Amino acid sequence: MYNLLRPFCCTTTKAAFTWLFVMLLAVASFAQQKEGNTIKGIVTDESNAPLPGVTVTVKGTTTGTVTNANGAYSIVVNSPDAILSFTLMGEVPKEVKAGTQNVINVTMVTDTKQLKDVVVIGYGTSSKKDVTGSITTIKSEEFNQGVLTSPAELLQGKVAGLNVTKSGDPNSAPAVILRGPSTIRTTGGAMEPFYVIDGVPGASIDLLAPADIESIDVLKDASATAIYGARAANGVIIVTTRRAKPGQARLSYSAYGAVENVSKSIDMLSGDELRAYLKKNGQTLIPVLNDDGSNTDWQKLTERKGYSHNHNVSYGGATATTDYGASANYLKNDGILKNTSLERTILRGYINQRFFNNRLKLGLTITNSHTKSDDISQTNVLSNRLFYLPTVAPFNADGSYKEFYARTGSGTLNPLSLVDNNKLVTDDSKSMVNGIAQVDIIKGLKYTLSVSTQRDQNNFNSYYNSKSGLAVNFNGLATRKSYLNTSSVLESYFNYDRVFGLHSMKLLAGYTYQQDKSNDGFGITTQNFSNDALGYNNLYLSNPANTSQIAFDNNPISTLRLISYYGRIQYSYNEKYLFQASLRNDGSSAFGVNNRWGYFPAISAGWNISSEKFMEKIKAISVLKLRAGYGVSGNSAGFNAFSSLLIYGSAATNSKFLYNGNITNAIGPVRNENPDLKWESTATTNIGIDFGIFKDRISGSVDYYIKKTSDLIYDQYPVSTTQYFVPTYTANVGSIKNSGIEIVLSGTPVRTKSFTWRTSVNAAHNKNVIENLSNDKFKINYIQTAQLGGKGQSFLYSQIVQPGYALGTFNLWHYLGKNANGVSTYEKADGTTTAVQPLSTDTRINGNAQPTLIYGWTNNFYYKNFDLSFLVRGVMGNKILNATLAGLNNPVDSKIQNIPHFTEGESYNDINAYFISDRFLESGSYLRMDNATLGYTIKPHTQNIKSLRFYVSGNNLFVITKYRGIDPEINMGGLTPGIDNKDFYPKTRTFIIGVNASF
Repeated sequence: MYNLLRPFCCTTTKAAFTWLFVMLLAVASFAQQKEGNTIKGIVTDESNAPLPGVTVTVKGTTTGTVTNANGAYSIVVNSPDAILSFTLMGEVPKEVKAGTQNVINVTMVTDTKQLKDVVVIGYGTSSKKDVTGSITTIKSEEFNQGVLTSPAELLQGKVAGLNVTKSGDPNSAPAVILRGPSTIRTTGGAMEPFYVIDGVPGASIDLLAPADIESIDVLKDASATAIYGARAANGVIIVTTRRAKPGQARLSYSAYGAVENVSKSIDMLSGDELRAYLKKNGQTLIPVLNDDGSNTDWQKLTERKGYSHNHNVSYGGATATTDYGASANYLKNDGILKNTSLERTILRGYINQRFFNNRLKLGLTITNSHTKSDDISQTNVLSNRLFYLPTVAPFNADGSYKEFYARTGSGTLNPLSLVDNNKLVTDDSKSMVNGIAQVDIIKGLKYTLSVSTQRDQNNFNSYYNSKSGLAVNFNGLATRKSYLNTSSVLESYFNYDRVFGLHSMKLLAGYTYQQDKSNDGFGITTQNFSNDALGYNNLYLSNPANTSQIAFDNNPISTLRLISYYGRIQYSYNEKYLFQASLRNDGSSAFGVNNRWGYFPAISAGWNISSEKFMEKIKAISVLKLRAGYGVSGNSAGFNAFSSLLIYGSAATNSKFLYNGNITNAIGPVRNENPDLKWESTATTNIGIDFGIFKDRISGSVDYYIKKTSDLIYDQYPVSTTQYFVPTYTANVGSIKNSGIEIVLSGTPVRTKSFTWRTSVNAAHNKNVIENLSNDKFKINYIQTAQLGGKGQSFLYSQIVQPGYALGTFNLWHYLGKNANGVSTYEKADGTTTAVQPLSTDTRINGNAQPTLIYGWTNNFYYKNFDLSFLVRGVMGNKILNATLAGLNNPVDSKIQNIPHFTEGESYNDINAYFISDRFLESGSYLRMDNATLGYTIKPHTQNIKSLRFYVSGNNLFVITKYRGIDPEINMGGLTPGIDNKDFYPKTRTFIIGVNASF
């Protein structure tokens, strides 16, 4: 594959640099100095305050300057007929004829509409009125407030169709799903949108601090996303970082301190309550081993108040030819479970320099993010702190942890010991360097060359000490992993933007080369240390008894290459009739030799109805635009260079054997070859309408879409070993469909001199369905998922992927209530009732985890210097399987494990109460007061301080739901969404005090 792609890379790269050299020579020839009349002046705003950063140009020439901090400028003109043009983002542009004056002072008027009119699209920008695709733009002032560990949380509840779910775990990334799941793969972010940061495709979102982000544009439909080809099937999120505005020298500081508490715990019995329950039912705990007279609340014992703080310092400046800036961000977020925390430091700097009358721009941006995460064995802690007996103290008399490893049941390990005696540390360092060169060749024609490299060094270390219940008799179990992932991207493209009378045209043509090298490193686990003093350090001091006690990661290094050619045309006539078409050709080394190249076309059109003459009499309507588009994008996330190849490796975990006196690895085929493997393709049809009435006092949009993904990839198709080496095969077979409607409505109900109320609501309905899992060659009727386990239920699957149903469809036993003896009964496949454990064939489909409605409602109130905002968001129509409550609901085992208050209403004789059935399938609908913030801004009339804003904020203030678990915001990502199975890190309620200062 490398040899196939290498000629394109080398030839095109050389051509790009040759073009750049020729262009630089051409630009240099235009650089010249002219003499003329010098005009000076001051530019002010409506309140007569000086306006720095205003761009002043001589219309039709390259002569220009920028006003300084006092709003002053000086410019040379060559003719009294020259026109001076004054422009500044957020102000209405103004033109003044030079004449014979030597002093021209100008007052500019704020243009509130312009501030929201620029939309970032792939490889360029567009005005909102010219957009024909489905794109949502969120500006920094609209971002969510709170202790946010990922920039994706900034969008929670703000974008129609975007479902962001996250627990209270500071070390877990949120699940982000746009317009429903479009794949049945879960590895490598296969369900996540594709991120682009300042034009760099595939950049890690963890590189950015929220305070460094200026705006986020969410590209939803394929007519907008297809320009990114094989990586855009799940939508594209384009992030634009803050940059200094011309003429400004700005220093800012923001900080907050926060305290977090568990918002809700599961209501378990205390020690005395458990004893009383057992006594009532004629049962007793085994003295000493199970009951030492204690009343231990294991949930509280493993929890704490979480204290967090964040600090961000940034500065920047810009002149007519240079802009620069730097920022530093520090976040410390202590989790509400002991020994869990996240500490992150982000450093960012940039500089852009323009030459030859601004015809050449050279820029460099460097970003580094260093994250250290302390964690615990969550799977074990979260389960044991519920099940472990409250009648037992955490410590023995000598201070050692009280354990009873012979105890059976679900809660067999001391939760506090699990927290304190098992250490997991992740140390991750991400960096990105991006260099850019832009050349204005002739009027309207610009060439851009962008070269970036990303480096992700991930180190993971864990140590289960000699007292750990997870490594009994191991005398310490240590694991160390160190992996380096790198990505290099070259983007080379031309933009041509011209207006010819009533015709406006934008052309794009470009080339991309990307190389990703993954898993450059190793991982090793060993055991048996003489003491715990060094933890996971100095692994050579371990004393494994045999080779099986030393385990190496099966995580091979790989190099993946992507080459792309792309083009786009945007045309508008008289700002009424809009047209856009794009085509991208991608080649990837991840796929089979027969399908390494693919085409991703898109076409869309728009009609600005409000610009028609017949609309002039309808004064109430200020904006009315109809949009329609169709396009195809792809999904290649989660694949490596070996995905389509015949692979030899070690199939078993411990495959070493003794051969001729030597320890040898057993090596054989572990994956079949598929030369026809290709990316999944998603075709989207989108029809939308944008509107504004009463001079945009009320505005909104409605979108209807049909999104169908074909060539779904599944890696477990059963095949015959008489024909293939391995009994499973990776192939493109299935299809999945999402269709829905999105509504956004924004308005300003009240706007007076001292008080303003702005409100915005968004709602999205999506229907997801698996259409097919088979073809003529590979056949499979369904895929069983969600094997949750539990006492006597290891054979049972709780969800099914089956044509005709949504991803996340539950397949459970049907609960029929209690019989005369108080024992739970269930319906068998033949319709009869049974009071014994049903068979796996007795399950039936019982709804799904996909919500039918996602909504968010934002309100902002401004009164003089005060501001108040709040966000309400939620979902409706989804189901959650409360497997946590099912597993806890075991009255018979209450002698060896704890039970919730819910179980007090069960008969002690109910031996079936804990079965995972539709009895525990609950409504996942909720309404959450997600955030409320009150702020006060001071604007001193001094030159050194621009503004000071102090605020208090609360997150997750309340939630209205019928769900009986800890929180209904269960992870919606992956192949098994909507399942709560004793592994949910508690959601938190947060209170924040913060300050934003601008100098």
